[in-house]
Amino acid sequence: MRLLGGVESLTDLVGRLPENLSAAVLVVLHRSPFPDSYLPETLRRVAHLRVVVPIEGAALDLGACFVGPPDKLLTVGSGPRTHLLADGYYRGYTIDALFTSLAHSAGRRVIGVTLTGLLKDGRLGLRAIKEAGGTVVVEEPKEPEITEIHFGAFKSEIDFTGTVPAIADFICERVRSGRKSPGGL
Repeated sequence: MRLLGGVESLTDLVGRLPENLSAAVLVVLHRSPFPDSYLPETLRRVAHLRVVVPIEGAALDLGACFVGPPDKLLTVGSGPRTHLLADGYYRGYTIDALFTSLAHSAGRRVIGVTLTGLLKDGRLGLRAIKEAGGTVVVEEPKEPEITEIHFGAFKSEIDFTGTVPAIADFICERVRSGRKSPGGL
């Protein structure tokens, strides 16, 4: 089976993260709002982390990968615990909704990663993570001519850009060292 676009990069990244990662990994994608989703099963085939489709109020366990349900927006509230919102007004902004909630609930401890994509979803959320002292990571575009479209004026706010293997290494090192933001703040 050949995976396309963001799913291919996401599967590669999740498959590279170790089971003893001392962090919770939260995943959202732009996808159909219909309940049939094969993303959790796809990730389970490659993941060393436990892959979970969260319910409302679930605690964010370390060493687990939480996959946002297709018909809800995965966000994070106090505790930190999952908070699932109706997917209406924010349709098409699943990444911004998650990243903004993470910035508010976890601030400097957040590493926000975007993989592929040319849409604006994610930019506001990544900016919120950056303003909260967290770390912003973006996959290096595979096509050089789309670099400016992908990054645009946002480039100065990115802490790390790389291939999926380099991003996995960066995440593991950042989590292992306990550094919360680029200056170790």
